[in-house]
Amino acid sequence: MALFRKVMVANRGEIAVRIIRACKELGLPTVTVYTEQDANAIHIVKADQAISVSPGPVAGYLDFGQIIEVARWAGADAVHPGYGFGAENWEFAQACAEAGLTFIGPPAEAIRQMGDKVLARRLMEEAGVPIVPGSPLLEEEDEVRDWGAKIGFPLLIKAKGGGGGRGMRLVHNETELVDSLQGARREARRSFGDPGVYLEKFIQEPKHIEFQLLGDRRGQIIHLGERDCSIQRRHQKLIEIAPSLVLTPEKREEMGELAKKAAALMGYHSLGTMEFLVDRDLNYYFLEMNTRIQVEHPITELITGIDLVKEQIRVAAGEPLSFRQEDVALRGFAIECRINAEDARNNFFPSPGRITKYQSPGGPGIRLDGCVFGGYEVPPYFDPLLAKLCAWGRDWEEALSRMDRALEEYIIRGIKTTIPFYRKVMKDEEFRSGRFTTDYLERNLPQLAYEDVKEPWDLFYVAGAALFFDLNRSREQEG
Repeated sequence: MALFRKVMVANRGEIAVRIIRACKELGLPTVTVYTEQDANAIHIVKADQAISVSPGPVAGYLDFGQIIEVARWAGADAVHPGYGFGAENWEFAQACAEAGLTFIGPPAEAIRQMGDKVLARRLMEEAGVPIVPGSPLLEEEDEVRDWGAKIGFPLLIKAKGGGGGRGMRLVHNETELVDSLQGARREARRSFGDPGVYLEKFIQEPKHIEFQLLGDRRGQIIHLGERDCSIQRRHQKLIEIAPSLVLTPEKREEMGELAKKAAALMGYHSLGTMEFLVDRDLNYYFLEMNTRIQVEHPITELITGIDLVKEQIRVAAGEPLSFRQEDVALRGFAIECRINAEDARNNFFPSPGRITKYQSPGGPGIRLDGCVFGGYEVPPYFDPLLAKLCAWGRDWEEALSRMDRALEEYIIRGIKTTIPFYRKVMKDEEFRSGRFTTDYLERNLPQLAYEDVKEPWDLFYVAGAALFFDLNRSREQEG
């Protein structure tokens, strides 16, 4: 008996393609949606059925009522939200349930609790998870000043409903506090519809380490090890590795079991990620919980051999986990580089446009989750992620060398991408040693400068032009 009749893939880009592939392997038909500005997107071709929604390039993916209506019309009985858009919107999850659709994700209440960062901190503290010293939700400027003095500087202003670094400000002293507070509130209102903020002690030079969790509807929950996501810019992850190069086996077990306990207390099921800040002494503090599949899930799949998306779909259908905690073994190391349409030399400014040449990397240990091709027009309306390039090796050095080779093979022309920047990072000694922390890019960006890669035929054209110039000049002199 099939798990579902049909799955609505309520997303776009590489994650939509990833979900569709998992459904095909499970024998599940799929339907997806797209907007007019996304009419040449590859997920439309991959799905069994694709239906245009409108209006606006982004609004169609955020019109959850329309998506539910389309899903029911198409005969779907389940909705997979991927990440972004509706993945962490508890009202969308609840609306799916009320419409008789299975939301392939955690319970709506768990999404609501973890989406409220102040409530999440309180629940984690009650579960015995260490949290960073911080304040309750703050309304008045006097309260903010008092709590700032109590917590001490530097500190972070964080949005109640925040994520991805939006609504977050680093404050070094009391003078910066009021201006930063207003800016954080404005951004929080724009991004989450809620201007609520709180304060949190800034942990200097930490690592950002997250544990992958997976639970079923029968109360079983396991962890699949950790990922180090410390290479970030503006609180957005760029490079992730699994497992961490600094955690001891004992610390991994301690953190993983505590993350499982906290999730179990919420009655959590599906995929989820418990995120921590870890200092040099391996003291760790709860950061947040993401109640969805993560962008960086492929590297966990590479070191465990477990297909997370297929497991997520199975548990949503009510099946038990197909393995136990003692069955999970971490093998080798994996690295993920997010290939973004961005100019790293220009403060990672977005670089939409037409891809004029495209050549994928390959070979042993290489995985590519992407959504672009030669001739594809990268739209300016969405997240700039084009693909996720992953490399696995039996040890850290092999993973590094394979990633370095794959980045050299990977060709995308016509737009700027982060590929040449990652090639510099792979050769940097601080990164290779594993000593990097969340301020790595802030400290090292100037020394990671690079020149645009020249194709052999580019050099041929330059040489030809130079020869033509020399011949003309010789003729002029002879004449």
